Amino acid sequence: MNKELFSYLFVIIALLVGAFYYSTIIQSPIISSLNFLKVNYHNTTQYIDDAIDRYFFQANEITDLKEKLQNYENNHLVMQELANEISDLYKAQDSNFTVNSNVILVRTISYEKFGDFNRLWIDIPEYNNSKIYGLTYKELVAGIVINKNGKPLALLNQDIKSAYAVYVGKQNAPGIAHGNNDKNLIVNFIPAFYTIKKGDEVISSGMDNIFIKGLKVGRVLSVTSSQGYQNAIIEPYYKNSEPNYFHMIKRVR
Repeated sequence: MNKELFSYLFVIIALLVGAFYYSTIIQSPIISSLNFLKVNYHNTTQYIDDAIDRYFFQANEITDLKEKLQNYENNHLVMQELANEISDLYKAQDSNFTVNSNVILVRTISYEKFGDFNRLWIDIPEYNNSKIYGLTYKELVAGIVINKNGKPLALLNQDIKSAYAVYVGKQNAPGIAHGNNDKNLIVNFIPAFYTIKKGDEVISSGMDNIFIKGLKVGRVLSVTSSQGYQNAIIEPYYKNSEPNYFHMIKRVR
């Protein structure tokens, strides 16, 4: 009798686990509830940390912020000067080109699944689930953000479904970079007539409407040829070392 009861319970548990794992209908409300609790937890702990910092380290923080503000003001003036010169150049050429990028700071909530460090649920205000967004970390390409069950899911560089347009080398050879669930990346569909060599730098091209042009991706480790194209193995600059905060590109132009 005990064996029959044990077998019955085992089958019930297996069915429940399988239904939870494969059914989005069951997963969606549970994920939403867990993420809601995690966001509130992060907000509370962040508020407590900020309060402690303000109380104990206010003087040092004010000094540091003053120095940073001075640097920011100097950089802002330099950028403003360059922007004015570029604007004058466009006017002289009678060009209607405009730059209107929008970048926001986003916070991670948790990994999508235990053991998979390339997929993260993230907290995004005013999320539009019909778009794919670019994810950066300290001016390095970190991955993309996609919609999954109505929620924003970050696919970091090494994820096999993280793909975006890049330029390779000094000739700006076009290609598509994606992960392979390993430490390195792959760039496919590089035209054969471009010269690609080990050590060439890979940057975002901006041709996919996901990233702005010129963000650093990595360096070429090796190059192979196949069916009229070249493929390159890339060592990425971003190593998934601190997946707590990222910048997300909401709008490119």
